[in-house]
Amino acid sequence: MRHKRTLRLMTICALVTAVAATSGCTFGGEAASSPVGTGGALQSVAGLPDAALEVMNQPQFSDGRWLISVEDIDSGETVVDLDAHKMAEPGSFVKTYSAGAAWVKWGPDHTISTPVKQLGSTSNGTLTGDLVLVGQGDLTMGGRTKADGSVDFTNFDHNDANALPGATLTTENPLAGLDQLAAGVKASGISAVAGDVIVDDRLFEGELVEEPITPIIINQNVLDILVTPGAAGSPASAALTPAVAPWKLDNRVQTVAAGATTSIPTPSVAADDPNTIVITGQIAADSAPALKVHVLEDPATFARTAFIEALQRAGVTVTSNPTAANPEGSLPESSAVAALPTVAQLTSLPLGQEVTYVMKISYNRGAQTLLCRLAVAAGETDCDEGLVEAQKIWSEAGLDTTGASLIDGSGLDGNFITPKNAVDIQTIFAKRPDAAAWRDTLPILGVDGSLADVQKTSPAAGKVFAKTGTLLGGDAFNNRYRLVTKTLGGVMDTEKGRHLAFTIMVNQGFYTDAAGVFQANDDVGNVAALIQQAY
Repeated sequence: MRHKRTLRLMTICALVTAVAATSGCTFGGEAASSPVGTGGALQSVAGLPDAALEVMNQPQFSDGRWLISVEDIDSGETVVDLDAHKMAEPGSFVKTYSAGAAWVKWGPDHTISTPVKQLGSTSNGTLTGDLVLVGQGDLTMGGRTKADGSVDFTNFDHNDANALPGATLTTENPLAGLDQLAAGVKASGISAVAGDVIVDDRLFEGELVEEPITPIIINQNVLDILVTPGAAGSPASAALTPAVAPWKLDNRVQTVAAGATTSIPTPSVAADDPNTIVITGQIAADSAPALKVHVLEDPATFARTAFIEALQRAGVTVTSNPTAANPEGSLPESSAVAALPTVAQLTSLPLGQEVTYVMKISYNRGAQTLLCRLAVAAGETDCDEGLVEAQKIWSEAGLDTTGASLIDGSGLDGNFITPKNAVDIQTIFAKRPDAAAWRDTLPILGVDGSLADVQKTSPAAGKVFAKTGTLLGGDAFNNRYRLVTKTLGGVMDTEKGRHLAFTIMVNQGFYTDAAGVFQANDDVGNVAALIQQAY
């Protein structure tokens, strides 16, 4: 029986300033089967630098546990084994399993095409019938494609803007793919649509923390709200992008004195108008612009309106109401839609670029969508079946999948893996001909993604490629934060030229403030850096 859950636990990819020093000590030899310690502190772990133990024995981790697996990719030697065969929650590191399964199945050059179908006949440029935009699960829909054809991302992406401050936007037009499709419709000879425009999002269905996972994705199915301070005592300015009618902004943010606290809650929807987004709070006069997002509850209707506006920009007249709800119920069976003539289509970024976006910024809905696409490839529409397909893919690739217990593809609460199983995945990838391409999808220590600000000044910066994972909970009993897990796993090129696969996990750390929790990102990164320098 398939089990679904709606438990909520915040996932974050904390970006913090690198502060810890690294060690120049070297270590070698086989790892011991068990660590040596007293009073809860680790005194020695075979293969681990003493400086790493100092990080791990900090007071905030005294009631928790560390799990580490490090192996030499070339020789297969076990370098470090600290409870490497015990299960723990990995957080967003789970994306290695979901996005990785898609990579193993299709390879990094795989693309998908999103078509626009013609339902009706055309005469003298007028379509008597409907245009149907058929969602295929394209993660970016042309909205993040750089001039060189690669995906654009910021180290702190807009998807996480409501959880933590500091998110920024890329410069690309999020509606670029719809504009391209609209131009294709015009080029096909259609200059007017006498029927309707419909988005077909029936390819698959799923949910992630009560947010829909749908085959149509425009701007990651969020609206961006960028708040810019004015003079102290005056209203702030706010811009809603992409600008698509009838969505509008009710801006109530005030500018406060320089140096004051900036506090802008998650945007809400107006009680009397579901298309009006209300944003409140305050922003300091000397603050950088602050980004918030509104998650769309009906992505298909949004995409329909945005596509009609794109058609109009391209010179195609549409007679139907552009702001009406998406009339998907009027569509024929999916097989009949698939057989209709295609008048335009948009080719996705190569899978390698989609996975880069998912991994670098830890895009939850993107990872889950890749599982949905695996389900569709197996003839299913239920996204949960994507996990079944992922298990088959990894098993055939040689992974002992009993080393993981997964319930989603994004890494929310309830997933468990062993560090050794995660290392086995990286070893499998390292032996593939596209190993370098896979490695480059991972955040790079001190360089980009969720590791951009971790260990930036360390000699290990730029030499450790790893996926992060974070689950954050609370301890209301003691009024403190609980770090459920912090995970870092991937590969590294060591100081002495060795190639290691590794996974580092720490569970149940406790902090009195949020800043301490963020420091855990650097603590785990420091342990990885110390290992990189030691070998």
